Amino acid sequence: MKNSFGTSVIITLFGESHGPAVGAVLDGMAPGIPVDEGYIAERLRLRRPCGSISTARIEKDDFSILSGVFNGRTSGTPICIVIPNEDARSGDYERDRALARPGHADHTAFEKYHGFEDHRGGGHFSGRVTAALAAAGAIALGALRERGIRVGTHIARCGGVDDRPFSDLNADIAALEQMSFAALDPEAGERMRRAISDAAEDGDSVGGILETAVTGLPAGVGEPWFDTLEGLLAHMLFSVPGIKGVQFGGGFDLADARGSEYNDELFSDGGTVRTRTNNSGGVNGGISNGMPVMFRCAVKPTPSIFKTQATVDLFKGENALLALKGRHDPAIIHRVRAVVDSAAALALCDALALRYGTDWLGGVGCAAH
Repeated sequence: MKNSFGTSVIITLFGESHGPAVGAVLDGMAPGIPVDEGYIAERLRLRRPCGSISTARIEKDDFSILSGVFNGRTSGTPICIVIPNEDARSGDYERDRALARPGHADHTAFEKYHGFEDHRGGGHFSGRVTAALAAAGAIALGALRERGIRVGTHIARCGGVDDRPFSDLNADIAALEQMSFAALDPEAGERMRRAISDAAEDGDSVGGILETAVTGLPAGVGEPWFDTLEGLLAHMLFSVPGIKGVQFGGGFDLADARGSEYNDELFSDGGTVRTRTNNSGGVNGGISNGMPVMFRCAVKPTPSIFKTQATVDLFKGENALLALKGRHDPAIIHRVRAVVDSAAALALCDALALRYGTDWLGGVGCAAH
């Protein structure tokens, strides 16, 4: 299995939904980066279930950092974070063990691992594993913040309801840090919540679109072909369960525009090159151009729904019907946004380390300009 991402800054995930714990090993982080365990706990809180619009499985996420942090700072050695699983109910999955859940990885996992995989709650494919990604990503987010780089994600659309767009990016990102439900327009947020609740009452689910902004990233980060900044970010983002589409800047929304409409005209702002629009999403030729990096992620409706669905009995190879039991999210988008922040931060740390050297994130070495 390929459970690691990165070249200079490498994240490895381990654990299963109903195993003893999930966790991450973060290797390549520069020494000297402050590690705020309170901030890690807060990022985990933003990922946790949120009332009736989320699963009833509530994990405390009492994490332990076993290595790589000393006296509140990274030591430069691998950081190992472990988060116990304390609220699993494996019996919910035993009755229908052979029935592949539509939209889940049950069938593909069975084909790849020949039935030896831990199937309970999705096993290693479960969104539960993203708790470890969020925790490791909190360290990366803190490292970026020390270098003046901010990452923030809001729910641009959910259940047919649109949020307002980003406006003052740094102010909006700061506000999102405090929001359990990341809608910039409170009224839109309430309508989204109602749409999720309505789907839950119908035994169904909804998805949506997340929009992320990255400010403060210097120009010149990324490679021109196979490790483009968009490619690195998309690779990491598509690793987050439920994400089925990624676009940068105008993306598909401007596919029918003419070049005169799409091109971002350049100007000098006190000697710094900027663009008047940002249709390219802050990236040209695979390399950051100094403008905010903007991207959107399509999050599919949660596949676990309480409607009877057609499936296949994997043991017998026969058609069957499945009526799910257990505890499931009617939407995951409001929880995924914290994971997207972490995933983006880890990819950006790797790209920055490749550009400026592994010590740069710790405030040592070549300075960006």
